[in-house]
Amino acid sequence: MITSMTGFAAVSGEVPGGRFALELKTVNHRYLEFQTRMPEDLRSLEQTMRELVAARLTRGKVECRVTFTPVASRDSLKPNEDALTALAETQNQILMKFDAARLSVWEIMHAPGVMSAEAMGTDAAKEALIVLFKSAVVDLNATREREGEKLAAMVNQRLDGIEVLVKQVTPLIPEMVAAYQEKLALKLAEAMAGSASDERLKQEVVLFASRIDVSEELNRLSAHISEVRRVLKSGGAVGKRLDFLMQELNREANTLGSKSVSAESTKVAVELKVLIEQMREQIQNIE
Repeated sequence: MITSMTGFAAVSGEVPGGRFALELKTVNHRYLEFQTRMPEDLRSLEQTMRELVAARLTRGKVECRVTFTPVASRDSLKPNEDALTALAETQNQILMKFDAARLSVWEIMHAPGVMSAEAMGTDAAKEALIVLFKSAVVDLNATREREGEKLAAMVNQRLDGIEVLVKQVTPLIPEMVAAYQEKLALKLAEAMAGSASDERLKQEVVLFASRIDVSEELNRLSAHISEVRRVLKSGGAVGKRLDFLMQELNREANTLGSKSVSAESTKVAVELKVLIEQMREQIQNIE
């Protein structure tokens, strides 16, 4: 299954003394990167979290945020006297130099380290957090897979459009050669004040036909389309390979445009590049 690098998951759960809330967010990235924002008492779990993410994801920037809300009870929620003293001294120093409002009770309670939550750092709480984290990773991967399905469908639609354009440009080549031959015969006849030389005419037409021949480019476009479909069907971490194939498709479209000698073929080349660019932008989000 194709997986997007964009996803989000949020879970929460009760533990003795409080409640954990955990969020996972991923965005596209060249490699797998894991970042956490959590209380320092839980920092020892970071490596375990990193390993759990690496077991399911191969690319993307993963941001994890963990918050703990302690229950308001005498046993589980206590002011930290040292933190209160330090906060008061800091506030006084600031107020001596700036005309600022004093901290409210709510702001003081939510200042780092003021309210101690001993239950957060217990082994039982840490085990509960890891269970929550595993659940969040599963949910995250599910959202990435759903997004991946949409991306694959979009890419297949653009591939259908490219195949239609390839079929449109194929019959244009002999038509352009025939039109050129007729135009060239008239010019040669006028220049030679009579009938044009058949040998000269044939040479010029052959040269023109070889110059505008795009059969190889069209064949390679078809081959690349088939390969993109095969890669999409195979699934897995295929984003980098698909990005490479977009470069190859774009190269053939550029060559097609450079060989164009008519408004119709130029229009086809431009539309090809538009479709390829639309695919390339979305493929940047595929794992």
